[in-house]
Amino acid sequence: MKHLRFFYLVCLLPMLAGCLSLQSEEQQAEAAEKAVLARHDELMAQMDQLYRLRQQLQKAPNLDTLAAGRQRRALLAAEAAMMDWMHRYRKPADTMAVARRLSYFAGQQRRIDSVGVLFRTSQDSARLLVSGAASAR
Repeated sequence: MKHLRFFYLVCLLPMLAGCLSLQSEEQQAEAAEKAVLARHDELMAQMDQLYRLRQQLQKAPNLDTLAAGRQRRALLAAEAAMMDWMHRYRKPADTMAVARRLSYFAGQQRRIDSVGVLFRTSQDSARLLVSGAASAR
């Protein structure tokens, strides 16, 4: 009798582990999509900063024009990377296998994160140049 209970327990453990999963694969795919789109929205909110910094670089007196031009091009490259990402992003069909959707969203997360790096580095460098020119007055 003890062996029979043990047998049932051993048979039920894999099913129990599956039930204890925090999210279904479908929920994981939805969460992955939401994370990608949230990162996109976060970066889109910074687009006006790119524009303002380009304007400041163009109008700032006492600014090394070569460095300012380099920073303006970096800001434009960050903006172009965002536009490129948006034009290439295509939501996978709900009928696509969940594993493929998860893989797609993981790739898109890497791509949008790299756009975020461009945003951050170009803005930080431009701000540093503008603030250096302002303090040199």
